[in-house]
Amino acid sequence: MTNPFNNFYNGKKVLVTGHTGFKGSWLVLWLKKLGAEVIGYSTAPLTDPNHFDAAHLSEDIVSIEGDILDSVFMEQAFQQHNPDIVFHLAAQALVRESYKNPAYTFDVNVMGTVNVLEAARKTASVKTVIIVTSDKCYKNVGWEWGYRETDALGGFDAYSASKAAAEVVTAAYQDPKFQKSTSRDDLTIASVRAGNAVGGGDWSADRLIPDIVRAIEAGEDVVIRNPNSTRPWQHVLEPLSGYLWLAYKMSLDSRLYASAWNFGPAGAEVYTVGDIVSRLLDRWQPPSTRLIVQQDQIGSEAFVLHVDSSKARQHLTWRSAWGVDETVDAIVHWYKSFSEEPSGDIAALTCKQIDEYTAAAANLKIAWAETSVE
Repeated sequence: MTNPFNNFYNGKKVLVTGHTGFKGSWLVLWLKKLGAEVIGYSTAPLTDPNHFDAAHLSEDIVSIEGDILDSVFMEQAFQQHNPDIVFHLAAQALVRESYKNPAYTFDVNVMGTVNVLEAARKTASVKTVIIVTSDKCYKNVGWEWGYRETDALGGFDAYSASKAAAEVVTAAYQDPKFQKSTSRDDLTIASVRAGNAVGGGDWSADRLIPDIVRAIEAGEDVVIRNPNSTRPWQHVLEPLSGYLWLAYKMSLDSRLYASAWNFGPAGAEVYTVGDIVSRLLDRWQPPSTRLIVQQDQIGSEAFVLHVDSSKARQHLTWRSAWGVDETVDAIVHWYKSFSEEPSGDIAALTCKQIDEYTAAAANLKIAWAETSVE
């Protein structure tokens, strides 16, 4: 039988920053399924509804409400709970919000990362840290091909620049000379860069899928700014599987895997905003919602942006398990189920999709999903 991630997380203490967010709450549920003892550190959920509360996750984990800018409180949380592994997902994650509040965006995304790495460095139990940044950490020069881990970092907006800066911070903490000077040469750190993660349970402002769902539920039209912009759309489980697998591989070889990694869909799976909207509306079939295009006058988002995941495919034998059709099917099923029964067992609904995704990965013989036991 298959044994995802080689049973690595069973019994492990795992601390997740940003656990109340969309991506973090999916990671928490997956870690719980894998047998981990989860400690979450985050501010309260930013939207109502939200996946964290809908799935009643605070009842099944140690959930600490705290700000990553409060370095003293966060260090106390680390040292009280002594995690083995840290996944850092807490961030100001919205491009348009970064135009409104650039200083706050830099504070959270740069100094927040510093604070997490300092807390990990000062907590002897922590052996592995995964810093989650973004595909937007790359200096976008308009290439039609994907950006690789060795390409230049940079950004022309506060969000992108802050993520590039977080990568520079992470590289400093990864450096063997730096680690030796701090007497923590047993701390293994990697950064991960993913594309546009989508899935059920995201109600963030100014994001495509939540905007579509809100429009459908209100019986309004879907208005999009850049229908021809391409994004590396992928179900949230895709990058999460890469993060989980990477942390396991880092436990086997602390230096070989302690670097930057892209986790994005294959080049053939890069679709335009218009493609995604059309596919979702076709599956949902809402009676009162049409697609309306209003061109973006600010020009705040990159036209072409996707990453090359060749490194992960070659060295981690990782790749996507779901294509765009499976991803859109899962999204529509999740939101329709929640809309019909918002007080239902949302954790079970999410876990069912984790099982379906794992089965698809095992069927494709993707390494993390097919590790076996007798």
